[in-house]
Amino acid sequence: MRTLTGTVLATALTLAPVAQAQDYPNRPIRLLVAFAPGGVVDTAARVLTSKMTERLGWQFVVDNRTGGNGLIGGQIAAKAQPDGYTMLLAHTGEFAINQWIFKNIPFDYSNDFIPITLVNDGPMLVVVNSQSPIASFKDLIAAARAKPGQMSYGSPGSGAVNHLATEWLAAAAGLKLLHVPYKGGAPAVAAVAAGEVPLTVAGVPGVLPHLGSGRVKVLGVTTAKRWDFGRDWVPAHEAGFPGVDASIWTGLFAPKGVPKQVVNRIYTEVARTLKQPDVKERFATLGSEPVSMPPADFAKRVKQDAERYRKIVQAVGLEVQ
Repeated sequence: MRTLTGTVLATALTLAPVAQAQDYPNRPIRLLVAFAPGGVVDTAARVLTSKMTERLGWQFVVDNRTGGNGLIGGQIAAKAQPDGYTMLLAHTGEFAINQWIFKNIPFDYSNDFIPITLVNDGPMLVVVNSQSPIASFKDLIAAARAKPGQMSYGSPGSGAVNHLATEWLAAAAGLKLLHVPYKGGAPAVAAVAAGEVPLTVAGVPGVLPHLGSGRVKVLGVTTAKRWDFGRDWVPAHEAGFPGVDASIWTGLFAPKGVPKQVVNRIYTEVARTLKQPDVKERFATLGSEPVSMPPADFAKRVKQDAERYRKIVQAVGLEVQ
């Protein structure tokens, strides 16, 4: 027979996470970003946190911990106290690709984090020089097939999401391309604008300055859908690249062990924030759309993307670093 003390204790333990969620947050939240200020992930973090502070009064500290393709910031987040006061805003490359191209990672992307919600999602653009005779995906396929293995493309580096998205395109159309790695996405786009390489796949923000100056042109996007901020950009899967759906997303993650009630509260408030019209407008300037997603659905999305990129990494034959 349960004693009165035991019953009180059990009730207290049951109600503790609920009380914690109701009181959350009562101090600043540390949001880890594993990349430098001004980049896509950092900018998304600042758009989100500034609006949440405006709406709710929540206080955030955006903590940029750069290096190791996101591994340094990821490790700090994975080992943090699971109390809801340290979170990680990460992108596709970290959770869908890193585990397949790096060995001896000091944490487990699949098991050491709780996916909370998708934050924003956007396409990559397939870009050629404005003077190129290639004016469509059809032209690109024909030109690449005419000289197998000779058409080169620039990328931010081996294993980057841009690199693997290009290889996904090539595999879908049966093409053989020549990879030329650069030290970042901006140099790769600049190389196309200068005529050094004929092709690159890049995020929207890195392309817009060159597009505005008339030095490059966009053949289409690497996603399965069209985007409101670029309705004329043709999805690759509609034009000779079946099944291709490669986007750049950012998402919010917490260390494993954060109470479910706290996770749900964070998700709910992020989702409400992302519905604000000015947030949508701000993300559109970054070439993406705010897209919230419940924790269970986001976990499925992360797992699905990881499996897709695992197959591409194996097909390309990337050596584990």
